[in-house]
Amino acid sequence: MDELKIWTLTQKWLMDCNVMFFTETWLCNDVPNSVVHMDGRSFFRADRVAATSGKNKGGGVCIYVNKSWCTDSVIVDTYCSADLEFLIIKCRPFYLPCEFTCIVAAAVYVTPDANANVAMKELCAAISKLQTLHPDGAFIVSGDFNHCTLRSVLPKFHQNVSCTTRGHKTLDHVYTNVTDAYKVTPLPHLGQSDHLSLFLLPKYTPVIRCVKPTIRTVKIWLEGADSTLQHQFQHTDWSEFAAQATTDSRINIDTYTNSVLEHINSCVGRVTTHKKIKIFPNQKPWMNREVRLLLKARDAAFRSGDREAYSSARANLRKGICQAKLTHKQRIEEHFNSSDPRRMWQGIQSITDYKPPNTVPPSSSASLPDELNHFYARFDKNNKEISLKAEHQPNELPLTLSTSAVYSTLCKVNARKAAGPDGIPGRVLKACAEQLAEVFTDIFNLSLAQTTVPTVFKTSTIVPVPKHSSASVPNDFRPVALTPIIAKCFEKLIASHLKSCLPATLDPFQFAYRRNRSTEDAISTALHSALTHLDSQNTHVRMLFIDFSSAFNTVIPPKLISKLSQLGISTSISNWILDFLTNRPQSVKLDNLSSSIITLNTGVPQGCVLSPLLYSLFTHDCVPVYGSNTIIKFADDTTVVDLIKDDDESAYRDEVQHLAVWCATNNLELNTQ
Repeated sequence: MDELKIWTLTQKWLMDCNVMFFTETWLCNDVPNSVVHMDGRSFFRADRVAATSGKNKGGGVCIYVNKSWCTDSVIVDTYCSADLEFLIIKCRPFYLPCEFTCIVAAAVYVTPDANANVAMKELCAAISKLQTLHPDGAFIVSGDFNHCTLRSVLPKFHQNVSCTTRGHKTLDHVYTNVTDAYKVTPLPHLGQSDHLSLFLLPKYTPVIRCVKPTIRTVKIWLEGADSTLQHQFQHTDWSEFAAQATTDSRINIDTYTNSVLEHINSCVGRVTTHKKIKIFPNQKPWMNREVRLLLKARDAAFRSGDREAYSSARANLRKGICQAKLTHKQRIEEHFNSSDPRRMWQGIQSITDYKPPNTVPPSSSASLPDELNHFYARFDKNNKEISLKAEHQPNELPLTLSTSAVYSTLCKVNARKAAGPDGIPGRVLKACAEQLAEVFTDIFNLSLAQTTVPTVFKTSTIVPVPKHSSASVPNDFRPVALTPIIAKCFEKLIASHLKSCLPATLDPFQFAYRRNRSTEDAISTALHSALTHLDSQNTHVRMLFIDFSSAFNTVIPPKLISKLSQLGISTSISNWILDFLTNRPQSVKLDNLSSSIITLNTGVPQGCVLSPLLYSLFTHDCVPVYGSNTIIKFADDTTVVDLIKDDDESAYRDEVQHLAVWCATNNLELNTQ
């Protein structure tokens, strides 16, 4: 004790030490706290208990806490047995990085003849229990572990000591639940100890210092914005826009649509404002505006010097934080109270703090969006087909949509969906559905009559989504097209009409994008046919699983239109779909980087409402030639199931050859990887 006191009085680095751990203290009831007292430090001890350890001498652990660092320290757990002794305290120091709620410090002594499995099991149980109570706490487990290792039971804890501590062995360990938390320096023996002392200097950098906060620009809707927009659109003479776009008694669909959308955007701009907000990397998910205001009120009360005001502000802040946490908890629990699987997964991601993989690779450059855009458009070079619209049949009337159908579709718009290239939010379309239904019905019907899709409706912004966490090459990113929300509404109406024209029995083995059909149905169909066949003697089953490379992007529109005509789809709808898939402007956006615009005439854009249905119709004629074979499809994932009898595989091999020919004819490339 004399040597320790001299060290703490003369050595600056030890004088400022926040926590000291000691093992094998040999303290007992005969040694009062006054003997081991040190000025300016709180003392916690856990002496060896003869009744539980079976030993009368030695052992014992203790912890000193510097009062200038923390005065809020309490013992949360102690343990003593023949294998293990530990003392665990919880500290709430004056300063703590926001990512941590407290510091849990444990002094551990594992006896040389201890049963390692039993000792680590007991220590793991104690630490796991405290981690459940303090999930955001920083844990420091220090002591003499002898032949044991904590990572055997807690693999996410990191060992900070790399030097030897007794002879040529490292018996003393310091574990933390934070990677690279400390830099360790060995010190001389203290007193008659045969172990070196260890000095640990924090190497951890708080998240707020190592990661810069992000600045986001958000759109703020002014009070009464919806009612203001409804009033403006209600008194807008939409016929003026059609009149201005009329030339030689023909309305230019592009001019008409663009002027209407520009007017809507200008009205939205008058009832909204943009605000820049700063998001810190260690910001708690329950933090809201009310808590921020209470924080500012507390800080103002502290600066004023008014004790009563400061006390009241602190109490209000505590209540506000509790209420914010309760509200956040209830919001998360609501995800599991509905039958929506998407909301359930969102709740799981919130609980597990899941972070999606970064869209932009670390070595991204300004040219990457253009590289991705040309990569996604690579199939357009191989398309030699000429897209010509079929002649209109005199007795065939174009599809006409009703205002009520358009209104119903607008009312179902998800207001949380991102706005497309036109910039019109879903909130406007949903809130003003009654006022906008008439003008959009006119645009939709004009588009169907002219079999021409407004360019703004088929303009897409490609958002590359990583297929896996280590995305590095262009093929590691899936191109998802972001199109205008109003265009998706139009597509829904066309898709509904297409489905009504198709027989219910069309392609019964396509299980994707169909009502009451799922992967479970596809699996059950494959298994049922296989197991039923295997009940007979001299039988076996072959299954060939096929994946197409960029299947949606390789669809040739003229081939698709030819197949639609064979299915009895009207000429006007076929021509409209052909126009929808050709001359499509496309650009790629990566964070704040954008590519140049490329016009495509190949593929069906991933992310559009019509694309899955059109791809299903494009592959509907991919059917088996032999009755013993079945081709099961789930979008572009295809499985050939062959029921073989008496080892005759000729039908299976012919089927595979026929499928390869069909793929080549329809411009679908097999992904052999």
